[in-house]
Amino acid sequence: MPTKATIRKSIRTARKIWKSISSEAIIRLREISAKHDFSVAAGDLIYLNNGWYVTHTGLIGLARRKRCSGIHVEAVDSLCDSGASRFVLKATVFPSKGSSGFVGYGDADPSNVSSLVRGAEMRVAETRAVNRALRKAYGIGLCSVEEIGTTPNPAEKLPPKSSNGNRNGSGPKVRDRLCQIIRQHKLDPELVKAYAVDFCGTKTLRDATREQVENFVQQLADWAEKDRNALICQLNSYAHPKQEAVA
Repeated sequence: MPTKATIRKSIRTARKIWKSISSEAIIRLREISAKHDFSVAAGDLIYLNNGWYVTHTGLIGLARRKRCSGIHVEAVDSLCDSGASRFVLKATVFPSKGSSGFVGYGDADPSNVSSLVRGAEMRVAETRAVNRALRKAYGIGLCSVEEIGTTPNPAEKLPPKSSNGNRNGSGPKVRDRLCQIIRQHKLDPELVKAYAVDFCGTKTLRDATREQVENFVQQLADWAEKDRNALICQLNSYAHPKQEAVA
């Protein structure tokens, strides 16, 4: 269970990030933090449109603390259309070895994902499916921020399809796209690198697979667009703490 000091820190962080946060939202945050041990500073929660949302990071952390037995993900072939970049995935979370599993579905297509992650609809659908299954498994009533669909912008044109029917046929290199996100949102490259290593679960970024890096870049782009302040807070958690002066 989280300590009172941990909950107070989470509340202080929330007030620092979201200046006009209501007292009702703070009360709700205290309840959520006490029940699920979620931390604003760790990037587990996001405050959007006067409501709290849990993040993929928060749900995975909860599963680790609860010693989740496993997560299985598969595509629902009958509902997928790769030519239209439309995917539906099914995730099953097994909280314990003897569990029959909790099922969640996630869908994604160009109309309900951020323009920054177009071409990665399958991975977005996977994240959404896993999030929903985890929320069912551990009784999380909060919606996850990754499950929120974006409202299409009429002025925004979808990228042209390539000859094989897929959007973003060649697309920019992963490294170029990551650099673009860092420049666009004015992020600290060293903190982003540290976050990437932690996200991929490797000793160095070079040890990560291309798919792991692509998943990280997708999450970074989506989070930066939805709530840059919360992302900055998450990145700052990887900074080396300054040595405090002894009184």
